[in-house]
Amino acid sequence: MATEFQIKFNEDKAINAVLYIVGKLRRKDFHKIFKILYFSDREHLNEFGRSITGDKYIAMPDGPVPTNLYDIFKAVRGDGYFKENGKKFAKYFSVVDWDIVNSNKEPDLRKLSKTDLKHIDKSLELYGEMSWDEIREKSHDYAWRNTPTNKEINFEDIIREVGGDDDYINYVKEQNFLISLVNNDDK
Repeated sequence: MATEFQIKFNEDKAINAVLYIVGKLRRKDFHKIFKILYFSDREHLNEFGRSITGDKYIAMPDGPVPTNLYDIFKAVRGDGYFKENGKKFAKYFSVVDWDIVNSNKEPDLRKLSKTDLKHIDKSLELYGEMSWDEIREKSHDYAWRNTPTNKEINFEDIIREVGGDDDYINYVKEQNFLISLVNNDDK
């Protein structure tokens, strides 16, 4: 049995999820986008056993932050460890005024499943109009509180936050482990 989650970041899905979200939000800052993604990933993981983006979330002071997307945003902005990748991602979006994301392209909805879009839309509906403070507070959930600051949030805790039990967590781990084996065989 797998002891760790074998979830892999899906760059195409994550970028298109961001483009979709940016097209729907009024306030398009890093904070709001990251929280909408977190809630979408959390709910999708619990219902279908997989994350939409595959990103890992870090428990930062203002709530969960998807680590790969944060690196991509910083690269587009022109800072961070991977700033040489900024040009690669600039075709998708730009960052202005330090943390406002503007889309430079329409999302390719073929990259997102119907269930991905369902959970993104639900998160947009529930949290899209919340103020910075409200969504920050809402994201300080069990999974975030159970993680030391600036450390990776455990997927088990994310699932527990929305009612998943140990049996379901073990099932999701096994399924993701099997998927990782199949994906490695395809290489």
